[in-house]
Amino acid sequence: MDTAPSRRSDPPHERPTVRTLARMAGVAVSTVSRALKNDPRISPDVRRRIAELAQRAGYMPNALARTLSGGRSGLIGFVLGSMHNPFYAEMLEQAVAQAAERGLRLLIVHVGPGPIEETTSNALLQYQVDGCLIASAELTSRAADICAARGVPVVMVNRVARRHGSSVSCDNTAGGREVAAFLLAGEHRRFAIVHGTVGVSTTDDRERGFCAGLAEAGLHLSQHLPGNSTYEGGYAAGCHIAQLGDAEQPDAVFALNDIMAMGVLDALRAAGARVPEEVSVIGFDNVPASGRPGYALTTLGQPLGLMVRRSLDLLTARIEDPALPEETVVLRGQLIVRRSARLPSTA
Repeated sequence: MDTAPSRRSDPPHERPTVRTLARMAGVAVSTVSRALKNDPRISPDVRRRIAELAQRAGYMPNALARTLSGGRSGLIGFVLGSMHNPFYAEMLEQAVAQAAERGLRLLIVHVGPGPIEETTSNALLQYQVDGCLIASAELTSRAADICAARGVPVVMVNRVARRHGSSVSCDNTAGGREVAAFLLAGEHRRFAIVHGTVGVSTTDDRERGFCAGLAEAGLHLSQHLPGNSTYEGGYAAGCHIAQLGDAEQPDAVFALNDIMAMGVLDALRAAGARVPEEVSVIGFDNVPASGRPGYALTTLGQPLGLMVRRSLDLLTARIEDPALPEETVVLRGQLIVRRSARLPSTA
């Protein structure tokens, strides 16, 4: 019985290396390595010939090998906490794009709530990151301590440095004051705050500024409700507010981030409350969803793109010169007025 000839599979294609190029060119490995770095000790003709061979062979340099020989990986560690807040997803997108413009790549070291694991923290050493951005409230101290022990420059983004590193943040205290001034100008007199994670500098400063603005007008909070920095927490706070009697119900709610404010809005509207005629709602961050017609949320917008840019400026400067002093950069936010809050009287 005739049988079809067996077909021998092609050998797997091997990734070309410096040794491969050295064999092809008939030169030493060190000559290829120097030629690829445009070392002037190698003649222009040899450099050109090896560059052409590398292009034809599809050679790509090994980034980790370059780290071992050159001391720089081009990797920036990025420590994130919970991604329930879309503000951090937007920050990640900005950071990836802006780092790429500088020829850098991000290594996401941690994402999610809870403590940073030892195996995860070791990634800062194993991958030899050149520096680290930290945007997690829960993990700031632990991650910064790890970086400091490794001699890795650190910049906090949307955080305040407590022990190690530089920081770039919005002026949260001034933002809280601006929200208070806007609501007072709209003749609101009963105020609620929906706060996030307890003990976090960003939300503490927003609340501090807001309460100081009220105190200057002789007023104070009537409700102080937990929101846990989540939509669900904001929704629960909105349900509580909707169930209060007329004498207790606030006519203005300041949620300390947009995701909680959107939860408050949905709960109030589901309960039949008229926003902003009966109660105004203001958030903080200006995440993309806050501007959608279903929310039209008045909010204090953070200059996120600029915050990321300044953070990378500080980090790359310290990578080049570790002796530079640490810096604290505070940027002013902008009140974005939409339809969720009553406007100041023009009379």
